[in-house]
Amino acid sequence: MEHDEILLKDVIEISLFAGKKIIDIYRKDFSIEYKNDKSPLTEADILSNELITSGLTNLDSQYPILSEENRIIDYSERKNWKRFWLVDPIDGTKEFIKKNGEFTINIALIDQGEPVMGVVYAPALETLYYGMKGFGSYRKTNGKTEKLPLAQNNPSESKVIRIAASRSHMNKDTSDFIDKVSAIYPDCIIENTYKGSSLKLCMVAEGSADIYPRAAPTMEWDTAAAHGIVEASGRGVFRFDTFNMNDIRFNSEIHAEKLTYNKTNLLNPNFIVI
Repeated sequence: MEHDEILLKDVIEISLFAGKKIIDIYRKDFSIEYKNDKSPLTEADILSNELITSGLTNLDSQYPILSEENRIIDYSERKNWKRFWLVDPIDGTKEFIKKNGEFTINIALIDQGEPVMGVVYAPALETLYYGMKGFGSYRKTNGKTEKLPLAQNNPSESKVIRIAASRSHMNKDTSDFIDKVSAIYPDCIIENTYKGSSLKLCMVAEGSADIYPRAAPTMEWDTAAAHGIVEASGRGVFRFDTFNMNDIRFNSEIHAEKLTYNKTNLLNPNFIVI
């Protein structure tokens, strides 16, 4: 565990350094390109990827790196990986372009398909989330470090259920899910909170949101780091298609399948964070 805590600290330093460099780009005019899938790419994405990739390689070259901005490695090679880094140099590039601050640097360590370490840094918000299996999860902001979750909501008592939703991907499946939650808790007020990037998963980890349903496409690098933080905080990320709505009863055991990583197809299935 001591070695892993040192490794976690080093990964945090890498994310903070990358954040410091890209915030300089964020505060000025910058160029925008578009990838083949029409998603935007900025010079900050490229710089962040270079800094993180080189930092992780220098830190521990035994673990391969899978990053959104690197060459996508075929499953025939990846299937033999037991431990590897999974990186999104900037999650929320659209938020970066809009300059609303809701973008993050995501670094995860995957072990046998499970995120066992996660670091999520939102440089414009000066907020850092980090977590590790067996260590717990933490949030650092305004120079203050706090263990997660910060709060535990009991809807039966508070009469409020807080649902995190995407700024860019609110759709019918998500609306239908929210309606089902409302039907299960007819006496509760449903409060929707809209955020960009992986911050929505971190909201569930910290306790500022109770549920985050995602019924729109994401890739493994979009979720892995925040997923690790969620797990280390005592919450979970489950496949939407295996989730039983009875599990919305908070504090009950959930039997749905958890999201896993290093799949043949790097596209995530729809999922629920709770």
